[in-house]
Amino acid sequence: MKARLWLVFCLVAAVAWADFPYAEATIEGLQAEMVAGRLTSVALTDAYLRRIAEVDQAGPKLNAVIELNPDARAIAQQLDAERLAGRVRGPLHGIPVLIKDNIATADRMETTAGSLALVGQKPPRDAAIVTQLRAAGAVILGKTNLSEWANFRGDKSVSGWSGRGGQTRNPYALDRNTSGSSSGSAAAVAANLCVVAVGTETDGSIVSPASVCGIVGIKPTVGLVSRTGIIPISVSQDTAGPMARTVKDAAILLEALAQADRQDESTLQRPDRTNVMFSRQLGPHALRGARLGVIRGPFGLDARLNPLLDAAIASLKAAGAEVVDLGELPEFNLAGDAELEVLLYEFKAGLNAYFGSLGDNSPIKSLEDLLAFNRSHASQELKFFGQELVEKAAAKGPLTDAAYREARATCIKVMRTEGIDALLARHRLDALVSLTNGPAWMIDPVNGDHYTGGSSSPAAVAGYPSITVPAGDYQGLPVGISFYGAAWTEAKLLALAADFEAVTQARREPSYGATLFP
Repeated sequence: MKARLWLVFCLVAAVAWADFPYAEATIEGLQAEMVAGRLTSVALTDAYLRRIAEVDQAGPKLNAVIELNPDARAIAQQLDAERLAGRVRGPLHGIPVLIKDNIATADRMETTAGSLALVGQKPPRDAAIVTQLRAAGAVILGKTNLSEWANFRGDKSVSGWSGRGGQTRNPYALDRNTSGSSSGSAAAVAANLCVVAVGTETDGSIVSPASVCGIVGIKPTVGLVSRTGIIPISVSQDTAGPMARTVKDAAILLEALAQADRQDESTLQRPDRTNVMFSRQLGPHALRGARLGVIRGPFGLDARLNPLLDAAIASLKAAGAEVVDLGELPEFNLAGDAELEVLLYEFKAGLNAYFGSLGDNSPIKSLEDLLAFNRSHASQELKFFGQELVEKAAAKGPLTDAAYREARATCIKVMRTEGIDALLARHRLDALVSLTNGPAWMIDPVNGDHYTGGSSSPAAVAGYPSITVPAGDYQGLPVGISFYGAAWTEAKLLALAADFEAVTQARREPSYGATLFP
């Protein structure tokens, strides 16, 4: 009887939470409404603020939004006034956007990477991409929760948990994990708490949560998007990127983010002829005649997911793509230890530099200060898992160490020159394709994450682009497929992903059930 009553409650609640006028709304659709005078940015912003109150703070309590922007409504009013005066900044004008809480804002919001250690430590200026979003007319609605320190803190971490924000929950089953580290951004987009969101990735932190939350995620080429003002892990792998419900919305957001920044040298390496008008490259039939290489491993994926991959391959072929099955490629495992070594060195250098940018009044000036803070606030920060990765990073030397240089060279050789570059050339491929990762696992604060496999590392370590798109579901949980390839090929990958999206239409709204199997 109790099980039946619980099922009835879930069904009634799901209907109530689904009754949202802008569910699955797209940027183009909302802009058309505003151009026609049937919608204002203030009305849209108010609707999303109500949605967050009903779904994130109450109702299912996803805990995806760590903080709301107290100035969001005023920003929307200003943008409405500009529209009335005949000035429209672009496709993001008046569109509510959420950003991850490791992206600096010099406003009334915090920037903490989920850590209590940075509460009240205001960055001196907006991150470069925040400046760009404001200039593009986006309404920054608030900040999203994340795996603390972008999931680079402890060996037994719980993705989607931070000391400041608590645990983010998966909208497809509330006892399931959102993966990390862009956990809140993914859950918020999936649950229609915003139109689009911005996440960050070092290795998997955009594409993995996007996949398990049934949305689109883009991990750009390192250097396409500025990292200035983003709390770092790795100068060689970090990047911000869009998270959206459609490829086109993700492409529109990426256009606003993809700008050069003299403070981030990686953005000055982009070839002059790189096409960054991504949304204009999304015409139909991009898969027709494309030559794609499918990689099945070594990604730790359960064999029970093979039918889902086979169905995706069938869809690719039906759309006119030529598919080369590359099978298992165990050589991609050879960079695992080297990648961790690189991340430990770069985390120390990057985070100490970020702490230095906060000024003399900040009590956190080094990794040692962070370690001490967590120990003195153990009941809040260390109650579920430790800080072993921070301790290992603090013990590393400078980036001139031979161990660092050798590890970085190994990463480039395995994942780039003898990895993605070699495969594309040898098989004359336009892109590589893999399942993004397995379905969401149970939230387990005792034992930590139970990863179900993932294919993010080749593109992440190489610094190359990857895009995940919903491909289907396994027992009610979303699973995505990734398109990845050479540096600066975002336009091509987006076109392929958009065609796959159009052919399969695999995205579906979440149900917000307490569990899959009550």
